[in-house]
Amino acid sequence: MKKIVIMIVCAFVIVSLYAQAGALNVIKPAIADRDLVIPVSEVTENAVFYPVDIEGTRLEVLAVKVPDGTIRTAFNTCQVCYRSGRGFYKQQGTVLVCQNCGNRFRMSQVGVRSGGCNPVPIFASDKTVTGTSITISKDFLKEAKAIFAQWKRG
Repeated sequence: MKKIVIMIVCAFVIVSLYAQAGALNVIKPAIADRDLVIPVSEVTENAVFYPVDIEGTRLEVLAVKVPDGTIRTAFNTCQVCYRSGRGFYKQQGTVLVCQNCGNRFRMSQVGVRSGGCNPVPIFASDKTVTGTSITISKDFLKEAKAIFAQWKRG
């Protein structure tokens, strides 16, 4: 009987840990062929993923609040691995992990630099930020279609 109780408790702990890890990857409902407006109130230290369909191509933007309170944005595709179709990120604990090469990033690295194996940044000049929202124009999203041509987010 004691072994059964221990097995049940262990199974519960394992299921709980997997559920918590999955809860970190918040994916919002997709929008189509318009500006992406991200409410500032939705953005926390856990990455939030925003799918966008632009002229039949699925893109995804990620937004995260870093420890200094800054909100960072990037396209959810790796600058090096995007051609593989699997160069997108999932949050694991306090880092983002490229699903193609396994490279890991602290949240504070999102949207900071261009080049290398990093999420494709969306810099301040590429968006409009107010106290309540971050707007990324449809025209800017349209320019990014090519890096999502092979994208296979599962």
